[in-house]
Amino acid sequence: QVQVVESGGGLVPSGGSLRLSCAASGIIFRMYTMNWYRQAPGKQRDLVASITSDNMTNYADSVKGRFTISRDNAKETAYLQMTSLNPEDTAVYYCNARGFAQALDFWGQGTQVTVSS
Repeated sequence: QVQVVESGGGLVPSGGSLRLSCAASGIIFRMYTMNWYRQAPGKQRDLVASITSDNMTNYADSVKGRFTISRDNAKETAYLQMTSLNPEDTAVYYCNARGFAQALDFWGQGTQVTVSS
């Protein structure tokens, strides 16, 4: 059974930092691209950052220079280090594990990040 579990969300003041974790099990973790998405109330779910199986990274323009995605294949965990947070970063953050086939697409339940002004 595949499980994708996010953790590390919370309430942080503007300018603060958080590190989100995404633990995946039941998949060959090292072969998956790991993605972080976020969804603010009333808005669509947007891709924030991704890291491929060979550690190529990509970021949304809105988070470049502030967020860093990484992975630890031995721990089967992906991370999102977030710095210089602002209220516009407030959202539910979702982890996604995406394999080479369309059916290999797994989501976590999300973790809330709230940035106070």
